[in-house]
Amino acid sequence: MRAIEAPEPGGPEALQMVERPVSRPGPGEVLIEVAAAGVNRPDILQRRGLYAPPPGASPILGLEVAGTIVAVGDRVDALVGERVCALVAGGGYADYCLAPAGTCLPVPEVLTMVDAAAMPETLFTVWVNLFERGFAADGDTVLVHGGTSGIGTMAIALGKLFGLTVIVTCGTDEKCAQALEIGAAHAINYLTQDFVAEVQRLTGGTGVAVVLDMVGGDYVPRNLAALAEDGRHVSIAFQRGASAEIMIPEVMRRRLTLTGSTLRPRSVEFKTMVADEIARTVWPYAEGGRLKPVIDSVFSLEQAADAHRRIEAADHVGKVVLKLR
Repeated sequence: MRAIEAPEPGGPEALQMVERPVSRPGPGEVLIEVAAAGVNRPDILQRRGLYAPPPGASPILGLEVAGTIVAVGDRVDALVGERVCALVAGGGYADYCLAPAGTCLPVPEVLTMVDAAAMPETLFTVWVNLFERGFAADGDTVLVHGGTSGIGTMAIALGKLFGLTVIVTCGTDEKCAQALEIGAAHAINYLTQDFVAEVQRLTGGTGVAVVLDMVGGDYVPRNLAALAEDGRHVSIAFQRGASAEIMIPEVMRRRLTLTGSTLRPRSVEFKTMVADEIARTVWPYAEGGRLKPVIDSVFSLEQAADAHRRIEAADHVGKVVLKLR
């Protein structure tokens, strides 16, 4: 089969098309003939040599796929021929991909394979961090940085479905306008506005219940200043730095919670539990046509380097996807 790897760290040109044998599914696994694969920022980091696959994961890039099951291992209830999308720890940029059966979701007729491939990574991430770790609930106002990213657009979509008021930050007025069109309640241009002051203005000085942060660094103390009392700060990345200085008395006085998570290294058992919850709670909206990803652009497998360049240019709105068939 064809596959994309990055044998040596580097720029998009480091990506190489290689031939690899098609693996056979083991116990609890399915083999998916990949129709489309999502492209995510962790793929960029892996290509640069900054985010190694967890032990046992494929060196082939790609954390989410959609396609058709062509083989199943022992202890699997899924059937050959089923259309599924799946969260995987690696292996997505290839003609065939092994996936834990427990992280697969059925692809409803209302979704294309491109749509379905664009959902698992951001859907699992936002659900775990905004709703489970951040305890976002109906009526809450939340702040999400990177409002037009894959994570940001999924947070907006889920926020609309579950009764959240979603405030986002973006780097241009054009992106702010696009975020509002997608469904954000408010969009702040972080280059021309102080997002803390804007959040306080928009919330009448109360602050937000949750901040979903992928920026880190010097944003962390500012995020805390934007939180309401008993607010939750959830870190999922640290693009501006892995360390931050905060005032502990402020955390204590306002009873703030600082938490975060990484999804890729978590166990299959944990991801299966999340998939089960999503299947019950969120996936009916996808089946009913009310939850779809925002697709920025679609590339072929041979154009994987161009897909990475698209993300690194930071001009995209929503998800970038590789279409294989």
